[in-house]
Amino acid sequence: MVRVNNQIILAERPQGMPDSRTFDFVQKDMDDIKDGQILIKTLYVSVDPYMRGRMENVESYVEPFKLNDVIGGASIGEVIESKSDQFEIGDVVTGDFGWQTFYAAGENEVRQIDPSIAPVTANLHLLGMTGLTAYFGLQDIGKPKEGETVVISGAAGAVGSTVGQIAKIKGARVVGIAGSEEKISFLKDELNFDEGINYKTSNDIKADLKKACPDGVDVYFDNVGGDISDAVMTQLNKYARIPVCGAISSYNMEEQDTGPRVQQTLIKKSALMQGFIVGNYSDRFTEGAEQLGQWLQEGRLTYQETIREGFENIPEAFLDLFRGKNIGKLLVKVSEREYGNHK
Repeated sequence: MVRVNNQIILAERPQGMPDSRTFDFVQKDMDDIKDGQILIKTLYVSVDPYMRGRMENVESYVEPFKLNDVIGGASIGEVIESKSDQFEIGDVVTGDFGWQTFYAAGENEVRQIDPSIAPVTANLHLLGMTGLTAYFGLQDIGKPKEGETVVISGAAGAVGSTVGQIAKIKGARVVGIAGSEEKISFLKDELNFDEGINYKTSNDIKADLKKACPDGVDVYFDNVGGDISDAVMTQLNKYARIPVCGAISSYNMEEQDTGPRVQQTLIKKSALMQGFIVGNYSDRFTEGAEQLGQWLQEGRLTYQETIREGFENIPEAFLDLFRGKNIGKLLVKVSEREYGNHK
């Protein structure tokens, strides 16, 4: 049986915001799998802001996407054929096989998921890279103490919403910055953030920050950069810590981003500002995953997903990240399981 693999490839490198010319849909026949391999049918794919950086042909912490190659990224799939002793038909696995409907994987390319622990999609966020990003960035760099104030930009996204919940577990006062009233309600009503600021309707974000943070800011988890981060910098306390996770406000800029210089603020406040990527903590992933899983089972962590349907809608879902249309983790459902009752 010949299977046709639908793929989304990088057709050209974008200038500014990606558009329909950035991506192309292609089809390829799948070869038979070899000994030690499994054939995976993709169920869900992740779309993430960092993928925009990989579309540029520039040196970074991860290799750029190659032109005319499949867009890579975290995905979840079901094993539908196996020539491996480690995997059976019906197993659900996760790996970086990206935006395609089938993938022939080696035994060490993917990790099996236990669907009984949590819904499988949680492995693409809370129990996966975004959850680990929140865990290590906040705990190792932010180091929130009981009673301190933690401010998070991009707070309603997959990373930001997890950061806020962990900060609450640690006894901190948590203020989230997001871009709609729906998101602010989600943060306050469902995640128990203490305050929320809608930056899109704020007439004076510095004044709103001062009101929401009467005792100043001890930890600022920065997901966005830009004007929002410039405003938070004016509210820092002495010895503040700033984990820099992302700069989504500048990812689609065609010109070099500029802004206030932060050196004097860091000196005056004896503050720490440190960029990081989750890969820095790869030797501690088991520790982070176990703690996140425990908090989830205890009901101390929760999550929200925005799930789109249809392989053909992946590029548009990716662009929606930069339009602020998601709450929590944004995923695309590609297909249904074939062997859901196999085990």
